[in-house]
Amino acid sequence: MRNILRFVRVFALGTWVGSIIYFVAVVTRGAFAVLTRDQAGLLVGFTLGGLHQLGVIAAAVYLLAALLLGRSLRALVRPAALGVILMLLLTLGSQRIVIPRMDVLRVQMASVDATPTNDPRRAEFDRLHGVSVDLEAGVLLIGLVALFLTTRERPS
Repeated sequence: MRNILRFVRVFALGTWVGSIIYFVAVVTRGAFAVLTRDQAGLLVGFTLGGLHQLGVIAAAVYLLAALLLGRSLRALVRPAALGVILMLLLTLGSQRIVIPRMDVLRVQMASVDATPTNDPRRAEFDRLHGVSVDLEAGVLLIGLVALFLTTRERPS
């Protein structure tokens, strides 16, 4: 059972990190290569919602497996588990705060691409987009570290 739980932690975190890499390397690049900027933004926003859902599930699976392995809440203060908790918080912040604000601005502008960059709505959208990108990059970097730490943990 312990081997299965160790596998589940690596699988959940690896799936999450791998999905972020795929999202950045394939989905976003492909969307902006074949669609208009507004269409690509809608597609990326939709797929980012799915990525966030996957991340929340992966975090729950990882943390549950860590708890079962550690047989104590102290398992959640190990560096890899703390990383996953931070990843979850950043993901929820993006999903619940940043993306909804961007969605409101996108509706107000009708076309982000056609809205001048000096328009306050566009400036705020661009700022929030930067925050979103930074949050996702943070989740990816922390995820890579947490994945490395998870695979390096000694069986107890």
